Amino acid sequence: MHLKEHLADKFEAWELKILPGSYDIVGDIAIVRIPEALRHRASEIAEAIIQINSHVRTVLNQISPVSGDFRLRRLEWIYGEKKTETIHREHGCLFKVDLEKCYFSPRLLFERSRIAEQVKPSETVINMFAGVGCFSIIIAKKSDVRRVYSIDINPWAIRYAEENVRLNRVEHIVKPILGDAKIVIEDKLKGLADRVLMPLPEKAYEYIDYAIIALKSEGGVVHYYDFVHAGRGEDPIQKVEERICRKLRLFKIDSEICFGRVVRTVGPRWFQIALDIKID
Repeated sequence: MHLKEHLADKFEAWELKILPGSYDIVGDIAIVRIPEALRHRASEIAEAIIQINSHVRTVLNQISPVSGDFRLRRLEWIYGEKKTETIHREHGCLFKVDLEKCYFSPRLLFERSRIAEQVKPSETVINMFAGVGCFSIIIAKKSDVRRVYSIDINPWAIRYAEENVRLNRVEHIVKPILGDAKIVIEDKLKGLADRVLMPLPEKAYEYIDYAIIALKSEGGVVHYYDFVHAGRGEDPIQKVEERICRKLRLFKIDSEICFGRVVRTVGPRWFQIALDIKID
């Protein structure tokens, strides 16, 4: 049952109209964005979420957008156990995360599986914006990858990534590295990768040249993510393709967009786009 249906008999029409249509569940924690006009109904909203989702133990209200180099959001406790740390299960893997200290999105579940299925035996993968290790660990568990270098600039994310690597028993494959991806690649990882992941739309365009120098001399695949605004009649995938292709032409390399999809809508006419780019 949806939240609006659950509260239809208790809330007035105007309250139902602005009630959030969705919320994220990470492990046993639900994160909801309650409009200011409904703050007085926060505990009722939280109770309803727990009644709909029996495994949820904590409800947090997101009171700021995701921002900063660490991609964090401000959270306030509403209901249930007072905590921000949980263990999330996805694709047979376990991910321990503190939602106040690390970025985590359960909405990338399909993308994590989609990319893991593409990884070929004995590949070397570099994940430039790895967070607590979700993409990296799922690749390690679901493919015959040789090595995954899992980079993040947030010390807390790397601390949890190291714990998640142990939890999922992939220490021999996944190597978490603390640092800015462009510096780490310049210093240690030039020319090593068959495949590079860039699951940070805010930085991917700026960092694309470092993804290219991370690839082996014979080339490879870059999984590129970006945000785009598309007006009526505009194709958001095409807009991102044209933007990144203009930049790639500056490097005088051969490239081909093999695949593109809308990952999700992030605002009115704003989209998150995934592209798979073959670099020769």
